[in-house]
Amino acid sequence: MTSDFELLPAIDLRDGRVVRLQQGDFARETVYGDDPVRVGERFAADGAGWLHVVDLDGARSGSPVHGSTVAAVVAATGPAVRVEVAGGLRVAQAVRAVLELGAARAVVGTAALRDPAFARGLVREFGAARIAVSIDVRDGAAVGEGWRRHGTTVDAPTAITRLADVGVETFEVTAIERDGLLQGPDLALLGRLVDLRRGRVIASGGVSSVADLRAVADLGCAGAIVGRALYEGRLTIAEALAAVRNGPR
Repeated sequence: MTSDFELLPAIDLRDGRVVRLQQGDFARETVYGDDPVRVGERFAADGAGWLHVVDLDGARSGSPVHGSTVAAVVAATGPAVRVEVAGGLRVAQAVRAVLELGAARAVVGTAALRDPAFARGLVREFGAARIAVSIDVRDGAAVGEGWRRHGTTVDAPTAITRLADVGVETFEVTAIERDGLLQGPDLALLGRLVDLRRGRVIASGGVSSVADLRAVADLGCAGAIVGRALYEGRLTIAEALAAVRNGPR
């Protein structure tokens, strides 16, 4: 583990509120607040260096919905905190717009899985450091529109290999079966994808404790997205940062 490990508190937006979904299911939603900017400010005050902001309404509709909220979070927490934005970024103009709002990184998913050339164009225009691809995994397959049971699917290692071949360097891997359940990350999945050595893997889904963070860091993951564990007090930003700065167990 090194100080380069990215801890990304998640702020998931739906209908203007901060929520978390279980296993990506919109029908299994828990609301944690109605002021996303205040949540971002609290994470920043606690020492977070990154925020992971997800436009869930945008993900479902196919185009961003919460641009004004994203801009407000960026304005309230920057420049000390870098904000990455995901959800509904399926055309280059949408990616360009969130980056112009001040986001440090845009996270694309469905469109990149369907067409790696889309990701290639983004990397060429904005640079690999400002583009990540979300790899939402169900039953071993990377899926587009992860809340659906029958969306675009491709074997997860194949997806990462294809996208790495077009210049993508950062992959955010979510084990959908574990997302929002506080049951620990899928270490076997993460290990397989890290071992490809085709880019940086950021873990998402199930991270709920200091031990989980140490485990994913020991695997070689470059970071972790943490949501429900922070909102429910199972883990603090300070504890999380200490866990990933203290070196291997």
